[in-house]
Amino acid sequence: MRSPRLLLLLWLLALAPVVATAGDDAAPELILHHGQIVTVDDRFSVVPAMAVKAGRIVRVGGNRDVLALAGPRTERIDLRGKMVLPGLIDSHTHPTAASMTEFDHPIPEMQSIADVLAYIRERAKVVPEGEWIQVRQVFITRLREQRYPTRAELDAAAPRHPVVFSTGPDAALNTLALRESGMERGFTPPDGGAGYLELDPTSGEPTGILSESAAELIARAAPPPTVDQVAAAVREAQPLAWAAGLTGIHEINDTDEMMALRAFQVLRRAGELGLRVVQNIPAALLETYARAGIESGFGDEWIRIGGVKFFMDGALGSRTAAMLQPYEGEPDNRGVTVIEPEEMQERARLASRAGLSLSVHAIGDRANRIVLDIFERVQREVPGARDLRLRVEHAQILDQADIPRFARLGVIASMQATHATSDMPWAPTRLGPERTAEGAYVWRKLLDTGAIIANGSDFPVEEANPMLGLYAAVTRQDPSGQPPGGWMPDQRMTREEALASFTIHAAYAAHLERELGSLEPGKLADLVVLSKDVMTVPPPEILTTRVLYTIVGGRIVHEAAAGSARAGRGRAGR
Repeated sequence: MRSPRLLLLLWLLALAPVVATAGDDAAPELILHHGQIVTVDDRFSVVPAMAVKAGRIVRVGGNRDVLALAGPRTERIDLRGKMVLPGLIDSHTHPTAASMTEFDHPIPEMQSIADVLAYIRERAKVVPEGEWIQVRQVFITRLREQRYPTRAELDAAAPRHPVVFSTGPDAALNTLALRESGMERGFTPPDGGAGYLELDPTSGEPTGILSESAAELIARAAPPPTVDQVAAAVREAQPLAWAAGLTGIHEINDTDEMMALRAFQVLRRAGELGLRVVQNIPAALLETYARAGIESGFGDEWIRIGGVKFFMDGALGSRTAAMLQPYEGEPDNRGVTVIEPEEMQERARLASRAGLSLSVHAIGDRANRIVLDIFERVQREVPGARDLRLRVEHAQILDQADIPRFARLGVIASMQATHATSDMPWAPTRLGPERTAEGAYVWRKLLDTGAIIANGSDFPVEEANPMLGLYAAVTRQDPSGQPPGGWMPDQRMTREEALASFTIHAAYAAHLERELGSLEPGKLADLVVLSKDVMTVPPPEILTTRVLYTIVGGRIVHEAAAGSARAGRGRAGR
């Protein structure tokens, strides 16, 4: 007869494989150690190690404690002192439209009207006659002449093709494009503040220049891409985003057909989407989404609905941003409002009652005041409207009286740091020195009142590289270091504020701060490993910082692998 002690030993031996298997299953799939992990928690803690399992962070802390969790299948990355940041989020971007253009035929750097026309002539040699040539997102403020190509110049470059030169909300068309869009002599843009079609004051003929949402009228004739084409373009562009350190984006607008959302869903179904997408919806679909009961936040960890995108005014470069006082040298021009304030107020009520946030483009000080007035009224009238985290997109020029209202109303200032450093050579020519100094790109004034700034690029207006944004935010200089000391340097952000604007505040702007934006247990494991310590290096070195790893949901999606060492069995999440 076997002794009780022997029976117990045999039972424990039989159980041992089960215990080992359970322990292995409980082990993290990925551990990063011996690094500088900037958690962006409430204290901006820096720790050396982190453990990830099932796409989420399970532990941050000391090397010994975290490495003790490793199992035989855990992959380990020795960071060798490198910096880790939460995955960076671009809070205002247009990637589907931009990636489609780049994927179809890359547009070179253009510095003059001659460059634009030369490009169009080259395209006309290969594009079949009668098909559209579309030159998008080349901004006149980057051109030496600071103007649009004329209708006659576009006609001469491509007389047998409809041509549109688009700078976002504005556009210049040649004669064939005007004809195919139904905008010849005698055309009147629809009512409701749809922008305007510029007419020659002598002949009454359209000059070909369309301002603001009038430019949307070209969609009547210009051929749209297919969903599969857009999905293919995003698929090609996605690795570029990872290489820049981006793990999340706020797609700030969409077509009326929701082409961007549909393309992201194509990638989602195929298991190919590797960016967290917050998808805003166009104003034209507000009623559709409201009737369907789709609220902001609807979706999952990969794609979710953000707000409804409206335009209140135009752009500073084209002198169509709505200003309280006239533009310098143009006493009769205070810009344009794209939508009447009364209509915007009613739309804001409808959206808020439906649980849909608002993302309203406002650049000029008059536009910003109108939007803040509307937000203030809708918060009084609709219970819960404040909790939707209403957003102003750009908020570039603000009157002193309106700066404290962002914090007081809980309105997100969705701004783009590189806009300031791109616009600084010419912004004073639009505003004059006094208005520029008081209210242009006033990050510090907003932050000092307690406002939340969510940073982005407005890609393709600016390059989708958050290192450029971080650098601009802390220096207010262009990449060449100009001007010395920075442009209006008193409005700079600290490095912590700049990093927060691309991480936790960007997440907050989309109600995602419990899932993203910091490296804390329970959150999604989205992070980047950098070649340099961007929190301490001299500012110019931020621009030369490389992204060594980008990790989304615990999966390595980008690897440049210098300065770290990997060990373990298999890649986490694969």
